Amino acid sequence: MITVNSPITFSASGISKQELIDLHKAIVKPRMIEEKMLILLRQGRISKWFSGFGQEATSVGSAMAMDKEEFILPMHRNLGVFTSRQLPLSKLFLQFQGKTDGYTKGRDRSFHFGTIEHRVVGMISHLGPQLGVADGIALATKLKKEGRSTLVFTGDGGASEGDFHEALNTAAVWDLPVIFAIENNQWGLSTPSSEQFRCKQFIDKGIGYGVEAIQVEGNNILEVYATVKKINESIRKNPRPIILECVTFRVRGHEEASGTKYYPEGLQDSWSKKDPVENYEAWLLKEKIISAADVEIVRSEIKIEIDEALEYAFAQPRPTADTAIELGDVYKKHEAAVVAPSTQTNEKRLIDAISDGLREAMRKHPELVLMGQDIAEYGGVFKITDGFVKEFGKDRVRNTPLCESAIVGAALGLSIKGMKSMMEMQFADFVTEGFNQIVNNLAKLHYRWGQNADVVIRMPTGAGVAAGPFHSQSNEAWFFHVPGLKIVYPSNPVDAKGLLLAAFDDPNPVMYFEHKALYRSISAQVPEGYYTTPIGKAAVAKEGTDLTIVTYGMGVHWALDTLKKHPDINAEVIDLRTLLPLDSETVLASVRKTGKALVLHEDTLTGGIGGELAA
Repeated sequence: MITVNSPITFSASGISKQELIDLHKAIVKPRMIEEKMLILLRQGRISKWFSGFGQEATSVGSAMAMDKEEFILPMHRNLGVFTSRQLPLSKLFLQFQGKTDGYTKGRDRSFHFGTIEHRVVGMISHLGPQLGVADGIALATKLKKEGRSTLVFTGDGGASEGDFHEALNTAAVWDLPVIFAIENNQWGLSTPSSEQFRCKQFIDKGIGYGVEAIQVEGNNILEVYATVKKINESIRKNPRPIILECVTFRVRGHEEASGTKYYPEGLQDSWSKKDPVENYEAWLLKEKIISAADVEIVRSEIKIEIDEALEYAFAQPRPTADTAIELGDVYKKHEAAVVAPSTQTNEKRLIDAISDGLREAMRKHPELVLMGQDIAEYGGVFKITDGFVKEFGKDRVRNTPLCESAIVGAALGLSIKGMKSMMEMQFADFVTEGFNQIVNNLAKLHYRWGQNADVVIRMPTGAGVAAGPFHSQSNEAWFFHVPGLKIVYPSNPVDAKGLLLAAFDDPNPVMYFEHKALYRSISAQVPEGYYTTPIGKAAVAKEGTDLTIVTYGMGVHWALDTLKKHPDINAEVIDLRTLLPLDSETVLASVRKTGKALVLHEDTLTGGIGGELAA
């Protein structure tokens, strides 16, 4: 534990009188909201609250030091970030009450939301993933030469997660302008810091990542404000990550229901002497920067604002179930314009068609960035991006550290800044390292707060190449269960190119599976230039009348090869091409015609996509 022996010492060096006054208003507002929420909680008018009481200086000081166009990625104790960014209190309270007109349409009552208008990107409950997203936002600002920084928060508990290491490591390797603000508030729910980490302080971690690390008194708003301003001035000119450790204390429980009985006796009393709001206000009065009358006016105005916003929010109706609205928000609406292929073709293997599609996408979308292990000069383990660096440069064709979670997060960050991104999983098996980012961040983003994830993840998949159990899994079924993702799985070179280009046109997250055993074993006449194959539309690979075989990927070839050996079987073969969303109409139309169905797929016997198709 960090002991508290002295009161806060403020210094206004380099800070104008108006800034001091603005900081006072900014820090009083979240404190007054906190006090009101705790009253409402006791009255039973709200049911849950994550309190940042006593940590306001870190949130407000940091946010006020950032330029309004710079992104901040807060956590659930950073109410001061939201208020400093001027989010309307009425909408903020609608969010906290789970009302339809809140930021998440009543789907969440917490801070798990963002608003691009205010340059705020909220967390998910898993605490760490927002760090990688900050990397992507910072990468976009660097590529666009905007001269801006990005601020992302984590806690002393959240810093134990692998995402912390991956994001710091990636930011360091790429010299990304990110401030990693660690709120060292001494506790992770009921677990003290001594059981979370062994280092004395978080600034010690900077050495290992090769980055600068600065520690500030997190309850001193002027120290936080001045330090963040100084850091920003530096990294805007010389992009690089910096760790900012803000030493503070969590006065109340992890959330109000959990309480604080686990705190040692006297600990809260000692930290109460360093209350950031009371100390700053007392100093301003002592220095005659504001008067008691000024304080009364500020608090009165904020009270009126809070009361009016609460009255409005309480008066709004609770959400009512509407299936069309719920399903309509799973994906960002996208009317795909199908681009017909040219009549000029060339013989290409599946792997060549994918490479060709990537080149066409890079040429059409100048904001598209490719990321993956060894994909730059080496061209990837399968050589799909061989020669891409020469044509598109290393800014757009990026080797990554072995940090799958951070890179998926970075892909999302690029999307948030209006860019397109692709990440290559070296093998589909390695997707487990980025699983949380995909299924909980990318997939749910649009449903949660209306922000799309314009990300394509390429997945070299499948068995048959003697690669063993960690390089041969067919894991598309893991994602088939997740709303918000799209899954494509081509079986031939023509569709491989067209579906890949359609995936880059689609503003939603697309998992693009490519069977390794088909890379160099099949070929076809592939149209030159740019064309798209519609996502969500199956194809009839072979017409027939006696039986429908429903399959995809390698299964299409197994079915066609078998039927060649048995010409007496007049079977129809449906190549799904897209697994999510599933083209059930094409499947059902065929089965109605033939009256029989056989489902064929390469996966485990239990829990695969075949079971859903059969159902």
